[in-house]
Amino acid sequence: MAIILRLDRVMADRKMSLNELSEKVGIANVNLSKIKTGKVSAIRFSTLNAICKVLDCQPGDILEYTPDE
Repeated sequence: MAIILRLDRVMADRKMSLNELSEKVGIANVNLSKIKTGKVSAIRFSTLNAICKVLDCQPGDILEYTPDE
């Protein structure tokens, strides 16, 4: 599966730190860091919803699909 997380790019565009996003979303900094670095195998819709709300973006801004080679 080739789903790439682009949370770091969206955060940079919004000039938002990991700590600030973590506080506003209400999830642990460590868990948000795993999402940011793509070291997760799943993400809850409620978490994705909260991230999109805080960053004022769409899920497609954070998630990107690339076909397997």
